[in-house]
Amino acid sequence: MRYQITGKQIDIGDALQTHVKDGLGEVVAKYAERPTDAMIIFSKSAHEFVCEATVHLSTGLTAQAKAHANEIYAAFESCNEKMEKQLRRYKRRLKDHHSKRTSPVEQLEASSYILAADQAEEESDGSDLQPIIVAEMETRIPSLSVGEAVMQMELAGAPVLVFRHEGKDALNVVYRRDDGNIGWIDPRA
Repeated sequence: MRYQITGKQIDIGDALQTHVKDGLGEVVAKYAERPTDAMIIFSKSAHEFVCEATVHLSTGLTAQAKAHANEIYAAFESCNEKMEKQLRRYKRRLKDHHSKRTSPVEQLEASSYILAADQAEEESDGSDLQPIIVAEMETRIPSLSVGEAVMQMELAGAPVLVFRHEGKDALNVVYRRDDGNIGWIDPRA
């Protein structure tokens, strides 16, 4: 597994990097069969240290955890516990998908745009409805089953996930509804 351990405006020493690799590697090896890479970012927010961890699995799933603490090692330990709890909770589902899927998830290249918030209403008379593009990024749309898409959305803690439905080869959306249930948009052919 590849590790990318970085600090935002703080120094990350060799001892902390070794501790992170050992601790996270043990958790991921225990609960996930084929991890590909992990990205761990340490930062400081006021008096607290923040640790954010993202682990990508070969099935296309991504697990994320974030924790705060007064000490940097404690922030990592708390983040590592959250990651372990998350992977343990989904272990059965992950194993089911590992056994069914023999190859990595196909990904469709796409563009993602960030649009400016509503502009001042006195500037616009309503005739110009084109939003202002603030940023453009490359993104990937995975080819998943509906169950895998729901699991990916829950693992990432995201409110919505756009994916390409494997059986139909069409773009679909799963999202968390206000009532706590999951919604699924499946356009007709």
